Amino acid sequence: MIPESGQIPDLKGNRILVGSKQLRKALKAGTVLTVFLARNADPGVTEPIADLCQAADIQPIWVDSMKELGRSCGIDVGTAAAAVLKADSTGMIP
Repeated sequence: MIPESGQIPDLKGNRILVGSKQLRKALKAGTVLTVFLARNADPGVTEPIADLCQAADIQPIWVDSMKELGRSCGIDVGTAAAAVLKADSTGMIP
């Protein structure tokens, strides 16, 4: 497990989801391995995802900023939430 205060890894080589809407769907579908949430994001976005994580028995990893999380995902903008999908997941969320 990655420590809460440590640097997040480069996620670009993994099957990832970026954004809260798709992440919520993936959590409900059971296809998520790891969740990353940005501390400086709107709690109205991150708290429902944290609640879904708890229900799915997944400990979210909190990172300092949306910008840092976006960069780790290989995008040029910040993101409030991202996830690494399970290896057997296609990444296609209905």
